[in-house]
Amino acid sequence: MTVLDWAMLVVYFGLLVVIGVQTVRRVKTSDDFAVAGNRITWPIFFGSLAAAFLGGGSSLGNAGAVFRDGYSYMFAYFAFGVQFILVGWFVAPRLKRYLGAHTVGDVMDKHYGRTARLLTGILSIALCAGILGAQALAVGTVVNATLGLPTVPSIIVGMGVVVLYSSFGGAWAVIQTDMLQFVFLGVFLPVTLLVALGEVGGPAELLAALPGQHLTLTGSYGFWPLLALFVAFLLGEALVPPYAQRTFSTPDGRNARKGMVLSGFFALLFYFVTATLGLVALVLFPGVAGDQALPTIVLRLLPAGLVGLVVAALLAVVMSTASSYLNSIAVVFVKDIYLPFVNPDISPRRRVWLERALSVGVGIAAIVFAISVPSIVDALLYSYSMWAPTIVVPLLFAVLARARNGAAAVAAIVAGGTVAAVWTWVLDEPLGVNGTVAGVAANLLAFGLTYLLTGRRTPAAA
Repeated sequence: MTVLDWAMLVVYFGLLVVIGVQTVRRVKTSDDFAVAGNRITWPIFFGSLAAAFLGGGSSLGNAGAVFRDGYSYMFAYFAFGVQFILVGWFVAPRLKRYLGAHTVGDVMDKHYGRTARLLTGILSIALCAGILGAQALAVGTVVNATLGLPTVPSIIVGMGVVVLYSSFGGAWAVIQTDMLQFVFLGVFLPVTLLVALGEVGGPAELLAALPGQHLTLTGSYGFWPLLALFVAFLLGEALVPPYAQRTFSTPDGRNARKGMVLSGFFALLFYFVTATLGLVALVLFPGVAGDQALPTIVLRLLPAGLVGLVVAALLAVVMSTASSYLNSIAVVFVKDIYLPFVNPDISPRRRVWLERALSVGVGIAAIVFAISVPSIVDALLYSYSMWAPTIVVPLLFAVLARARNGAAAVAAIVAGGTVAAVWTWVLDEPLGVNGTVAGVAANLLAFGLTYLLTGRRTPAAA
């Protein structure tokens, strides 16, 4: 990298720090820290949400997996965009009915009681910590591949900046930095694809140079394993805490629907861009490791000056997701566990500082997790097995059907989580079907049977 590239990176990191520092003055209450005062209109919601969920898995992970398996992985990954379109249209507006809500636990408590809230809080933290770890690993991968620093110090440096602005600025800082990062990823990664296609000779030459299996619908997966992967991605991040929290930040249902649906369509385009970059890397640099495919293109093909901007864009796409999950963990712990079960009388000022302290502690834990997992995609799939098989089905029944049966919700959470764990770590995913799909099936069955056996409406679990 040239002096100009380094200057671009320094300016980018400087902007993040400035945003974090100047938003400290705006964070006076927990509402400010958690949901930015419920004042996020749809254009900002769209940009912030897109930046939040287009993280390391969507960029480095998607490019690396398509580098290895072809477009079939991208077709499975499209499930994320489809999920945002469906949730945005049918579910997001209904979340605005829950006045004063900050977390998924607020919704679960209203429908299913305190036990469901506690379980949701614990699982929310586990999910967010796992995905945060995946983003920390992605930060290390980008910095290692582009700046030449060892992976562990790279993770520490990159996550240190995230912890700084998200812990002190809360949701205000996260959303403002998301908008900056949205501009970076929305402009510079498509520019990188245009440059890369020029180097390979154009789209026709790229397709001609690829193995035939890389261009098929199912690739090396086969139909049923690919369908199972699609379902895992479809449900894995459905209504996870950061996205629900963003939705609660909007002023009304119209803004929630419009922003989330648009972000889903934008995601489909973004996945195609990063997937195609993975295929370009396969043709030009077939010997690199999968997660290094995208950084290698940036370093080898882009001119001086543009390299620094695209490295900033790669860091932006990862850091925006990391900051969102970091903020959510602090908010979930305080709202769903600390307040109802430990100290409901904490003062507003101490509550904000508790959320900030938790952000710092969780950031350190995410670094440890990032060092222990083999790849970004593995970290994401491990994390999804904690959410989709436990919370998604009861939550959708609550929001869409207004179900109120605490026994059914708790039974579904326990059954789905148990089956997903056994299927993944004991049976080693038989038939090539991942544990998320098996767990969701058990979750749905347990919810339905318990609901029928205990009555359509029972008192919420205490």
